[in-house]
Amino acid sequence: MASHIKKVLVSQPDPKTEKSPYHDIAEKYGVEIVFRPFIRIDPVSAKEFRPQKVNILDHTAVIFTAKTAIDHFFRLCEELRVQISEEMKYFCITESVAVYLQKYIIFRKRKIFYPASSRIEDLVTSVHKHNKERYLVPLSDIHKEDLLKLLDGKKVKYTKAIMYRTVSNEFTPEEISGYNILLFFSPAGIASLLKNSPNFEQNDVVIGTFGPTTAKAVREAGLRLDIEAPNPQATSMVAALEQYLKTVMKPLRGKK
Repeated sequence: MASHIKKVLVSQPDPKTEKSPYHDIAEKYGVEIVFRPFIRIDPVSAKEFRPQKVNILDHTAVIFTAKTAIDHFFRLCEELRVQISEEMKYFCITESVAVYLQKYIIFRKRKIFYPASSRIEDLVTSVHKHNKERYLVPLSDIHKEDLLKLLDGKKVKYTKAIMYRTVSNEFTPEEISGYNILLFFSPAGIASLLKNSPNFEQNDVVIGTFGPTTAKAVREAGLRLDIEAPNPQATSMVAALEQYLKTVMKPLRGKK
């Protein structure tokens, strides 16, 4: 593994703020951190959505697992000229996703539910308590099956609706050479790496992931996983990155 790190690639959009914790790490350890999304989200148009034969107004509740799903749900409703009832209930994976709904609706807590733990299992428990609802689940064409399997297990009535696509960004193998660390946040990011660089050889390149499904994708691709988040000492990717850097580098003088 690399004993000295100079360049780190974060496969996410640039946060566009100097308050980003990644900026603090770059300054503390004297490394260059570059943000380059390996994937992008493309909308499914109203014309493309119609063949799914999903009638949004047949449903009394929506399950959101990401802010992206919220954006594309309301975008499609507008394109389809669907007027959402004020009685619609919203079940969200986290409080931050729930609060994001304020961008589109008047925030009424009695219509919005989210688990304190941010665990999918607890979200589904909450959904199951309202088992008379007819649920809509907006998803990307590439999505985890965990939620759907849990809903099936509880015999929840739901409709899966593909409202956006996860697309691999194009890049050349040369564009990712020279990086000592590559950080990934979804299995789609790993798929993009292998698609764009089919002869990728890891060697001393350190690979880090956030989330169990991304970690699994790395191992299934036959690559070595060096940084895994969350872990007991690091709940975020930023914390896990710093945890790793501490083991191979010393902070710059005066930086603690």
